[in-house]
Amino acid sequence: MAAVSEWIVREYFEGLGYLVNQPRKHVVPGRHKMAQEEIDLVVHNPRVAVQQVPERLLWTREDLSGIARAIVAVRGWHSERFYPSTFEQAPEILRFVEEEAVTFATELLGGNPPAKILCLPRLPASGDLKEQAITLLHERGIDGVISFETMLVELIGRVDVNRNYEKSDLLQTIRILKNYGLLKDSQLDLFEKRRKR
Repeated sequence: MAAVSEWIVREYFEGLGYLVNQPRKHVVPGRHKMAQEEIDLVVHNPRVAVQQVPERLLWTREDLSGIARAIVAVRGWHSERFYPSTFEQAPEILRFVEEEAVTFATELLGGNPPAKILCLPRLPASGDLKEQAITLLHERGIDGVISFETMLVELIGRVDVNRNYEKSDLLQTIRILKNYGLLKDSQLDLFEKRRKR
């Protein structure tokens, strides 16, 4: 599942104009990963001259418009939400923001330290648990969190059924599903519900 999740994140960033590098192509068996091995993707947007990291933690495409370079960790456990206790029980989720990993990425990209982005399925829906999770992530050095829902909604909206995406299996799969009415743009769903009423 990790490969599929990374694939979604890669397509999302490439669609926004980022150059994407996967610094580690191998699996680390038999030992704990070093901090820099926790980085799943390194992204760079050559069109952004000055890095401007938003203050809020939950990011969308608009928040990425000021991000020139970033390290990305992909945690695609799609069957659960990420509560504060999840991060405490599995501290390796956030190891990619340790100094060793940031130094590695800074040397790879050059320039100033990169933003640190965590891609997750979901945080708690609302209330105190969500605020606690956001506070914990911010305190541990995470600059931004992008949900898979945010990425998938945008990827689905970007795909045109009249184009052939033969160079991307993910986009081609989305196109086929849209073509047969199994996936719809969120905007179309909104209007369709209004019509039925």
